[in-house]
Amino acid sequence: MAVAVESSGTQTATIGTEHSLAAPTTAGVRQLVVDLVNLVNGETVELRVKRPALSGGTIGTWVTAVYTHAQPEPLVLSVPIPSAVGATFTLKQTTGTGRAFPFAIETL
Repeated sequence: MAVAVESSGTQTATIGTEHSLAAPTTAGVRQLVVDLVNLVNGETVELRVKRPALSGGTIGTWVTAVYTHAQPEPLVLSVPIPSAVGATFTLKQTTGTGRAFPFAIETL
């Protein structure tokens, strides 16, 4: 199985706004990769993966990861996300100064 980058970029956070990083709609196994190198002490970032149970269903949060303060290991990866109906990947910075966060959605 080949690993590939499905989408990538840099998201500059607006405090309190949940930013959609990607929302693929096809079946697959994906992983969210975010570089938190710009996060400093006193700041918090929430990363979420959302998906419906069935195609066309209500989208709910499946995984939430919260990171506070400067990270000793700033590169973070989600668990592999299997989905037959796609998923939505988001980033929300809740405190501090809006930072730029490089990210990638990888297909596994």
